Amino acid sequence: MLEQMKKLISYYEEVLSMPHRQEIARELRNEDDLFLLLLYSEMIGIPNPVYYYTLELYPMMIEKFHDWHLRMGMEKSPLTGIRCC
Repeated sequence: MLEQMKKLISYYEEVLSMPHRQEIARELRNEDDLFLLLLYSEMIGIPNPVYYYTLELYPMMIEKFHDWHLRMGMEKSPLTGIRCC
């Protein structure tokens, strides 16, 4: 019974989000872009008050950064501190 209820809820959420998939994907990309800006802002000269806390996220975000700069049309990494290509 519980498993059927979970499937029903999952189906319901899928039906509701179907017409908005592109909007949701665009919003997620925008949030990722903003997060990357906050994460790498210190490298481009923008003071980052939480730099100490975001430092440990760099190794996990290199792959996302690579995808981001390719999506923005940059062949190579624009930051000298990150060599992802």
